[in-house]
Amino acid sequence: MSYNIKITPIEKSKIDTVDINNIIMGFSFSDHMFICDYHDGEWQNPRIEPLALIPTHPAAMALHYGQAIFEGMKATLGKDGTPLLFRPDENAKRLNFSADRMGMPTFPEDLFVESLKKLVAMEKNWIPTKEGSALYLRPFMYADEAFIGMRAATSFKFIVMASPSGPIYSHKIKLYAETKYIRAANGGTGEAKAAGNYAAAIRPTEYAKSKGYDQVLWLDAQDFEYIQEVGTMNIFFKIAGKFITPSLTGSILSGITRMSVIDVLRDKGYEVTERQITITEIKEAFANGTLEEAFGAGTAVGIAMIQEIGNGDFTLKFPEENPVSEMVKQTLNDIKLQKIEDKFGWIVEAK
Repeated sequence: MSYNIKITPIEKSKIDTVDINNIIMGFSFSDHMFICDYHDGEWQNPRIEPLALIPTHPAAMALHYGQAIFEGMKATLGKDGTPLLFRPDENAKRLNFSADRMGMPTFPEDLFVESLKKLVAMEKNWIPTKEGSALYLRPFMYADEAFIGMRAATSFKFIVMASPSGPIYSHKIKLYAETKYIRAANGGTGEAKAAGNYAAAIRPTEYAKSKGYDQVLWLDAQDFEYIQEVGTMNIFFKIAGKFITPSLTGSILSGITRMSVIDVLRDKGYEVTERQITITEIKEAFANGTLEEAFGAGTAVGIAMIQEIGNGDFTLKFPEENPVSEMVKQTLNDIKLQKIEDKFGWIVEAK
């Protein structure tokens, strides 16, 4: 379907006010944003306009009842300077999965991709060229209806904004195995990319950082035994030459990078199993010497090598060398930069 996206360009770009190749994600934002409104049962008035504050009524339902979801994506530059998106169709599907779980209207998936292509094409100069950097894209939807009452809202906004970003982690990370707080339970909202999931994780994550860790390793809500995911990523372990990652049981986010890693590993001939994994199993593999590699996988962090898992009661230090993990990281980066063939058909040009 063809959409008439109204474009209002900014008078003067802010690009000269930032060092585009030495920047931290989330502090600087590009010139424009995409906006679309949901009223009377349909999405209306898709537009790209200068980034600005959004007027919000104090009774906006997202502020009181949490109807808010988001996605995370990155845009890179190809070998001829063309802006590139990585599997935007999968983000569109996941946004709508989250919307359905949160009682929100789904967003047209073709408009989702089209909005990103047009926005990224306009913001081409905001895409860093430094290795490991990218233009981070944040599509999100929230209830903006002014109403105090517990029901699904009838008015929503869908917005996409962008923030240039360097690598999130330049070092291996340490994970705190949480045994008091939980991220999600089956039947909850853990498999949706809902804003409230992350709000509930802030306090335990700050505690983990105060103890010298980078992120929380979330365990199951009942026994604190089954591994779920890391704060901002899914997790993979290499044990006795084979890779395992927690299966999607209803409390784990289906990561776009996760599914891509599985495809890359299998394409390279590695066995990958999606199943439930216990922290006891990981401890035993560490003790008997079969625990060979571990890494996190997520859009913002890419592939993050894991140095250690612990929480004061135990400490597991991982091997210094991560040959397969490094290969996966390099392969995904090279596909996103068109340095190697995209045999999977994941790259979409934004032009």
